[in-house]
Amino acid sequence: MKAITGLLPLWAGGVQLDGQDVGALPAHQRAAAGIGYIPQGRRLFTELTVAQNLEIGLMARKSPRRALDRALELFPRLKERLSQRAETLSGGEQQMLATARALCVEPKVLLLDEPTEGLQPSMIDTIRDVILRLRDEGTAILLVEQRIDAVLSVADQVTFIENGQGQQTFAASELDPKHQAFKLYLGV
Repeated sequence: MKAITGLLPLWAGGVQLDGQDVGALPAHQRAAAGIGYIPQGRRLFTELTVAQNLEIGLMARKSPRRALDRALELFPRLKERLSQRAETLSGGEQQMLATARALCVEPKVLLLDEPTEGLQPSMIDTIRDVILRLRDEGTAILLVEQRIDAVLSVADQVTFIENGQGQQTFAASELDPKHQAFKLYLGV
C-alpha cells in the first residue's frame, strides 16, 4: 500500500490508475489523482479538530465542499464532533475520521490497512457498511485485513500474502472460514 501511495519507492512493476501511469508521481500527486489511503493506526493529526483533519483531506485534491458533505453523510457522528480534537475521539470515531478524511479526496480507489483493528463490533459494522456502499457506487477498494469475517463480507476477491508475496487468489464466494487456505496461510 505504501508503494501504491508513493510513501515507499517501487522496486518493480508499476502503479496505474485509469490507464495512467502514476508510479513516478510523488505521494501528494497520487492523492490528487484519486488514491485515498487509510493507514493502519489511522495517523490522524490528533492535536487538530475533526474539522481541521477533514480540511486537510479536502486540500489534498482541492476537492469541492460536496466531498466533505458526503463524508459527513456517511459518518454523521463526526458532524456532531467537528470542533472536538481528534485525540479525544474513541477508537471507532478515530477510524471514522481517518476514513472520512480519505473520502475527502473523492478517491477512485481507496486503500484500507487493517480498518477494524481494535474496534468494537458496532464500529466494525459501520465501517463495513460504508465500504460496501462505496464499492457498490464504483469506488475500487483494496483492503488489507486479518479478520476473516470482515474480509469475506465485503470482498470480491481474496489474496493471501505470505512474507510480502501474493500466494493465492480466490473469489470470495469460493471461501468460507473453514477453507484450507485459511489454515495454510493464517494458521486458523
